[in-house]
Amino acid sequence: MTGVPEAFTRTTLDREGSEAQVWLDSLPGLVEDLLGRWGATVDGEPLHGGVALIVPVRRQADGVAAVLKVSFPHPGNRHEPHALTRWQGRGAVRLYERDDSRYAMLLERVQPVTLAQTEQGEDVASVAGALNHRLAVPAPADMPRLQEQVAAWEQQLRADDNALGHPLSAHIVNTALSTLQDLARHQPSLMVHGDLHGRNILRADREPWLAVDPKGFAGDPGYDAGTLLKSRLPTLLDARNLPADVHRILDAFVEAAELDRTRARRWAQLHAVQAAFSGRRQGFRRARSGPELQRLTALVDHTAEALTTSLR
Repeated sequence: MTGVPEAFTRTTLDREGSEAQVWLDSLPGLVEDLLGRWGATVDGEPLHGGVALIVPVRRQADGVAAVLKVSFPHPGNRHEPHALTRWQGRGAVRLYERDDSRYAMLLERVQPVTLAQTEQGEDVASVAGALNHRLAVPAPADMPRLQEQVAAWEQQLRADDNALGHPLSAHIVNTALSTLQDLARHQPSLMVHGDLHGRNILRADREPWLAVDPKGFAGDPGYDAGTLLKSRLPTLLDARNLPADVHRILDAFVEAAELDRTRARRWAQLHAVQAAFSGRRQGFRRARSGPELQRLTALVDHTAEALTTSLR
């Protein structure tokens, strides 16, 4: 390996602080150790995502193209190999090897082309919905449950509602709280990706599209209707009829995923309210301050309002 990409080093330090330097310094040696252990050789320049180094490799025994993925140790990455093991390549990349203690995996290689880069609107939602349906298999007993997060979500939502200045009506906030209090506390035990959007769906050779980077939960597959919709909102900044466009994207996802429309809309409304508050606390991926942040915040507010209206 030629080295850790400078951009990955910079973003990791910015996000995790100086304590990440020790991990970054150890990364080249860790990669070399894993390559030897799993019988693989480097087959291209290192890439990276938000939290992981991705090294293209080939297995020496059979020449199969793969990637070595090493993630910064973080609780949010802990259950990715568990989810991939459960799916066994059904709608997601195959897992060949894993070292959970070092947050490392040897994975099926896919193309560096995301669904978000190549498709638009309902096409993205339909592809994501179809994958959501395929991934929604019975979850093993050791998968973390989405409902385990409900109490923390409710506490944060109530705190944000009291502390942050916002134009959301009491009805909008109470609708999100109602979803937490009844829908989110009573969920099926099905596999949920947890972060299913166009950037986490990549072109592949084995199938047209495969999911990557799952959080890995047991719960209601309708949860990711909100994840997908939230990721598509920046494409609607200049929409002439935002409610119609929001529902068109959401309905395309629901139809392909074979979900209950009302449940999916309730999850999406909750996601929108949470995003409206978190955006005020910390900004968005696309903007942390300035006019763009103001535009995105207004967009999320209007989406929350539109989804709440559709649930009456």
